[in-house]
Amino acid sequence: MSHPRKSRLEAGQRPEPGRTAAAHPAGEQADTDATGAASAGASSAVTGDRPAPHPVDESRPLLRIMLFGVQHVLVMAATPISAMFLMSATLGLGAELTVELLSAAFVLSGVGSLIQSLGPWKFGPRLPFVMLPGGAPLILFLSIADQHGLRTATGAVILTAAFYFVVLPVFSRLLRFFPALVIGTMIVIVGVNLVKVGAVLVTGQPGTPGFADPADLGLGLATIGFTVAFYLVFTGIMRQLAVMMGLLAGTALAGVLGAIDAGGAGGAGGGELLSLPEPMPFGSPVFNLVAALPLMLYSLASMAEATGQTVINAEAVGKDIDARTDVPKTVRGDALTSLLGGCFGLPLMVTSGENIGIVRVTGVRSRFVTAAAGAVLIVIGFLAPVSRAISMIPSAVVGGTAMVVFAVITVLGIQMLGRSDLDKHTSTFICAVALALGLLPILVPGVYGHFPPNVRILLESGVAVGAFVAAVLNILFHHVRPGVAARLTTARTESDR
Repeated sequence: MSHPRKSRLEAGQRPEPGRTAAAHPAGEQADTDATGAASAGASSAVTGDRPAPHPVDESRPLLRIMLFGVQHVLVMAATPISAMFLMSATLGLGAELTVELLSAAFVLSGVGSLIQSLGPWKFGPRLPFVMLPGGAPLILFLSIADQHGLRTATGAVILTAAFYFVVLPVFSRLLRFFPALVIGTMIVIVGVNLVKVGAVLVTGQPGTPGFADPADLGLGLATIGFTVAFYLVFTGIMRQLAVMMGLLAGTALAGVLGAIDAGGAGGAGGGELLSLPEPMPFGSPVFNLVAALPLMLYSLASMAEATGQTVINAEAVGKDIDARTDVPKTVRGDALTSLLGGCFGLPLMVTSGENIGIVRVTGVRSRFVTAAAGAVLIVIGFLAPVSRAISMIPSAVVGGTAMVVFAVITVLGIQMLGRSDLDKHTSTFICAVALALGLLPILVPGVYGHFPPNVRILLESGVAVGAFVAAVLNILFHHVRPGVAARLTTARTESDR
């Protein structure tokens, strides 16, 4: 099936950032129309002389925007909480410093979300994005801190943020080598990896005490069941809030069963009302290019991942974008937020693809919702009691919600691959090899355990490996090979004359 509208990513094979009809099937459109979210912007109707805004740019009643924003926060809040407490436990930080870092993580996540959603000047693509710490950047930060000290790790984050700006013009020229085939493959790997992250929140890490505890499994599955029930029974705005209601219902069930630990991590920080982030909590940063090199190398993979997330986000909301201009805006937002975060002792801040699943499940496409989520995150960062209350939501409940939301991302990747000429043998081969190598470190943890630490960190990023393999194979099969074949044919023709 051909598609008349395509992204301007590349002159040959170009990914489609999205079509409204593809992003929102007929069954979902009715619910979206019930709240006025999509119908105006998706059509060519005009009000007077002014075209109706795209649903991404559509403003809504403040209360409704805040409700949807809180829904994003409740699903995403586990990431900064777990990242900061992992950082604290690994580096042996005190309780007071841990609370300060958690406060900074919430505030900078909020600031980054505002930048990416509102898009001031050339920063942020004006799409519904949320920014979070954690993942591979956190592991690299901890590794640098362990080898060279926290001041050097902070300096490495600041250097890497500056490195983003330096290499971005070169990276922008390579975007034509990231067609829908490459990005779709990468998004499938991202989705599978995130589903695993959500599942580990429910089960715990294999080999640890309490792994796959039946009570935790029951809470996770019950939360999924609540979400499905709310999505089945309700329509309109209530259905769009099904994810949040499922999480709250799971939390209530955990409270009834006595599974909420009010004196655990959420109790850090005592009874203080305000928690203010402190600049340079570890002292003045130390700038060491050699120590920062692993983080700089990772930033290249991060830019590739930002490419996929920007395109798939546009796909989810049904907005046509020019990846050559919008992807750099996403990367600049990552760089600016990471630069600010480094000044507050945080690891690299990256644009999260996790909230894209919420956008697709709820059908709420307005970027002002994630801007509201950013504002809520900032408030949480300054209000210690709110931060402690959110941190007490059982991880199994958050994990159950996350598994549903993250699995939607995998589906979006599959949909994109469906428009990537997979009926051609070369495209199928490229996708298969990239998926095999990209999923290997996700499905078999520790497979690269005998490699040097810096090499291992890069190879264990399945998203980076899958994106690199897919891009290289796409260049070989769809650019180099046809060019060589054309030259050989020309040479034979001339020799026959």
